[in-house]
Amino acid sequence: MATSASERTSPALELGAFIDRSPSPYHAVASVAELLGAAGFEQMDEADAWGPGDAGFVCRGGSLVAWRRGADADPLDGFRIVGAHTDSPNLRIKPQPDTGAAGVSQLGVEVYGGVLLNSWLDRDLGISGRVAVAGDGLEARLLNVSEPVLRVPQLAIHLHREINDSGLKLNRQTHMAPLWMDGGSTEGAFASWVAERLGIDAAAIRGWDLMAHDLTPASLLGADSAFLAAPRIDNLASCYAGTLAITSAPVGRTAVLCLFDHEEVGSVSRSGAGGSLLPAVVERLHTANGGDRSDLQRALAVSACISADGAHATHPNYVDRHEPDHQVALNGGPVIKRNANERYATDAMGQAIAEEACREADVPFQLFVNRTDLACGSTIGPVTAAQLGVTTVDMGIAQLSMHSARELCGASDPGRLTAALTAFYRS
Repeated sequence: MATSASERTSPALELGAFIDRSPSPYHAVASVAELLGAAGFEQMDEADAWGPGDAGFVCRGGSLVAWRRGADADPLDGFRIVGAHTDSPNLRIKPQPDTGAAGVSQLGVEVYGGVLLNSWLDRDLGISGRVAVAGDGLEARLLNVSEPVLRVPQLAIHLHREINDSGLKLNRQTHMAPLWMDGGSTEGAFASWVAERLGIDAAAIRGWDLMAHDLTPASLLGADSAFLAAPRIDNLASCYAGTLAITSAPVGRTAVLCLFDHEEVGSVSRSGAGGSLLPAVVERLHTANGGDRSDLQRALAVSACISADGAHATHPNYVDRHEPDHQVALNGGPVIKRNANERYATDAMGQAIAEEACREADVPFQLFVNRTDLACGSTIGPVTAAQLGVTTVDMGIAQLSMHSARELCGASDPGRLTAALTAFYRS
């Protein structure tokens, strides 16, 4: 299944552009909302009554759920659901961040998720997220400062001669505070700076959900442009693929796209996969078309979900960290992930559904199993399966440098994932 240069690079470059304009979960939701709106999806408010409709979406913070009904869809035919997550490991700005030492102003940060701390050193960083602003009411304002305002400098080797032998050990509290201005700490300086960027008075700021992001743009990599390097591939690659799939696929059953925040910290939140958002939307969609709760349970019994999230490619420098009989290649197609301890939701029936979608889309696929003697990560898959009781499969594209400030995937794989999810929606 050879892929031409244009077939490979075009979807990868489009994904890269999506990632570049989505530095935070809130910006990712805004980017997806723009794509959905252009495709005719109507944005709904959770506080409003919903009537029957063909295509819509609702946002809750850094999460979004979209839906699309086929013209002849029978509610009892169930749902085809694709789930992904909008958040990535990073450095979050503390509520009272102003600090400093040695004549340098710094910002206090919390480590969010399973960060590869060393990957954030010596990088030009911007700041993005949302700010709660008081006016006539309380408003969430997006902030995206995509210019170099932060840097976490590494200690020079002259002051740590043994580093290459003993390894780099970073303390989250004392070693990760970025510098951002000359001079010492001034209380309220950061809030004033944020207010200036938003064009408001600092007294109007009530709080923020702000984070650092790497400023290096997404780019093709390799002498043959076979790879895509970018921040947040985990898991904006799946968010973008799911969005393209639901906006382009002719659908039979009701198609649902759920993009959740807070997957990297366990999904237990108001806007996480463990919260009420998806079950509430599914029930409201069903009842808006005249169904009752009994009919909803019947519909869920014949539904299926793909939890789309990144998979570990076999690392050529650390082959021993991978299951020898389940090697996973970059540019090898979507990866179906299994784990006997239910860290992934895939069972035999789910695997069959995912494989059939790949075959229908004419894309190759791979199987991933973690080494038994290494701890396995997880996804929204088990959470979604438990919340709705639907057959769920974990599948995504292969990656290297997962949870780094800058990750790597095969340039052919984003387009293949989109094709597989599109076929799944059609099924």
